[in-house]
Amino acid sequence: MAGHNKWSKIKHRKAVVDKRRGKVWTKISKAIIVAAKNGGPDPDANLSLRYAIDEARYANMPRDTIERAIKKGAGGDDTSNYESIRYECYAPGGVAIIVDALTDNRTRTINDLRLAFSNHGGNVGSSGCVAYLFQHRGQIVVSGKGLTEDRVMESAIDAGALDVESMGEDDGAPSWMVSTDPTAFMQVRAALEHAGLPIASAELSMVPESLVAVSGEHAQQVIDLIDAVEELDDVQKVYTNADLPG
Repeated sequence: MAGHNKWSKIKHRKAVVDKRRGKVWTKISKAIIVAAKNGGPDPDANLSLRYAIDEARYANMPRDTIERAIKKGAGGDDTSNYESIRYECYAPGGVAIIVDALTDNRTRTINDLRLAFSNHGGNVGSSGCVAYLFQHRGQIVVSGKGLTEDRVMESAIDAGALDVESMGEDDGAPSWMVSTDPTAFMQVRAALEHAGLPIASAELSMVPESLVAVSGEHAQQVIDLIDAVEELDDVQKVYTNADLPG
């Protein structure tokens, strides 16, 4: 989720991974199975599968678990008919939320979403109601002790990145957010890896054009809402333009 501080976003995701590792791995496995089923088992020829495998790697998913998911999808062992659906929603305080889901039952998914939003002061909107508030971007977090801004900036910009923003330090390691166009995401990430820069996470994301500040009761409602939505089995990603207190 997006907060007032980009590092808070990353720390939140790390906390989610630590707290709900089994659920997170289940969600990623589903994405791998669907990608392998639809596009084949070769990540070099299947971009969706490559993205899913990378996410699994950043979530510290064991290699054999990844390989089993690929085999299940590509081998025809999975008989489910999953589809990707994007929902555009409103949260308290004028906050926008985008939810990406993988589901084999649209009715179940929308009913679960509507319940989660109604329980926390929000509602599911219509297609197009908030998407215009976000941009599709690649986001790569580079983090490591001994790194300098000049080194990160030079490597990223030379590779075609749009922007590099300092995110302060995490456990004593300076960190930067490298933003890219979606089409340049893979080449920038590869260039950063080739330059020996340690990548903490890398993903295609929906990035808000601007943030909506919320505090007090509204802030807590938004936090509780996002937590509830992320708990849903069908939900893969949650994006928001909320500027939450640190």
